[in-house]
Amino acid sequence: MSRKIALTVAACIAAGTSLIAAPAHASVRDASTQASAPASAPAAASGSDRVKCTSMSNGQLCISLNTSPSRIEVFYTKKAGSTIQARLGFRTNSADWGPWKTISTGERANTTWNMSYPCNKKYVGLLQANGQTFETPAAGPTC
Repeated sequence: MSRKIALTVAACIAAGTSLIAAPAHASVRDASTQASAPASAPAAASGSDRVKCTSMSNGQLCISLNTSPSRIEVFYTKKAGSTIQARLGFRTNSADWGPWKTISTGERANTTWNMSYPCNKKYVGLLQANGQTFETPAAGPTC
């Protein structure tokens, strides 16, 4: 099994979902009316240092630090709610954003940065929609 698949499966298991059950995205409409925990307080996180996820009311946001080749992937799976316009990113000291995407229920959006990442930093996955930013817990490579 490839490392990418193994990390994705590990993230899904830790978040209590599967690849078949649609992961989450926060609908712009629902995200703006939600009265639960703020974006920086995730509902669930994976057990791996390289993969971290946040379960949201309408989906799941994950960051995965991959090797061979070295890359950072941020993905959001939308399981409910209306279609949203969103962009994915990651943050160390400052944020780096991918392009805006239209994401519908049942879809998985993914943005990848092919790059080396130092061992002494933590990386936070980001989803921006409707003026709000949602975050994963910090992931860090084990070196």
